[in-house]
Amino acid sequence: MRIAIVDDIKEERDKLADVLTKQLSRRGIHVNLFEFENGEDFLIAAKERPFTVVFLDIYMSGANGIETARELRTFDSDALLIFTTTSTDHALDGFKVRAMHYLVKPYPENEISDLIDEVLSRIPDSGKYIDIKVNGSNVQVPFRHIIYAEHFSHMIHIHTTGGKELITRQSFEAFTASLKMDPRFYLCSRGVVINLDHAVDFDGALFILDDESRISVSRKLVKNARQTFMDFLFQRGH
Repeated sequence: MRIAIVDDIKEERDKLADVLTKQLSRRGIHVNLFEFENGEDFLIAAKERPFTVVFLDIYMSGANGIETARELRTFDSDALLIFTTTSTDHALDGFKVRAMHYLVKPYPENEISDLIDEVLSRIPDSGKYIDIKVNGSNVQVPFRHIIYAEHFSHMIHIHTTGGKELITRQSFEAFTASLKMDPRFYLCSRGVVINLDHAVDFDGALFILDDESRISVSRKLVKNARQTFMDFLFQRGH
């Protein structure tokens, strides 16, 4: 995920960057943060490679945040735009450039936490991935490629599309932190999580996945698993 923070006050940029990094790493999400002190430099960078989320200060010297946002929207209609400001006077202008949210300074951390949950729910599927270490190298695994993952002997075995298996050393809790926020993932037991997008059937005790794996559900979750799967299929059909 690429995030831009555009603010002419360095202290404000650093403060926001710290909070975002902390909140996203708590959710197990890898992020590349870029800071810009003016709209002009930001727009040059955004034309080269788009940003997923843009935090844009409204009151800046030079081109202000609204002008910068208007220019951004001429070539990028997808970036999630969040205005950081000391006042909401420009709410109507923000609406015109499809701003997702206004953060009024100083921003409370719980508001940023809620905002990040909303951002993650809006990012297109292609933008969601988990960052893991495999044999000392960082690997980004898109959510949609994960069929299921299981935890044993302090290792997580991630079974992905194309018949690949990735093994990483991590706690199951840390690994599933970001997956649990995505409705596709279901914890079948204390050490197994599946991607419901790859589930083809539930026979009352286990899920059958599209790679022909059969994943048992802990006995106390059987009723919940059936309901969750039915709800998921219903949502997917709409």
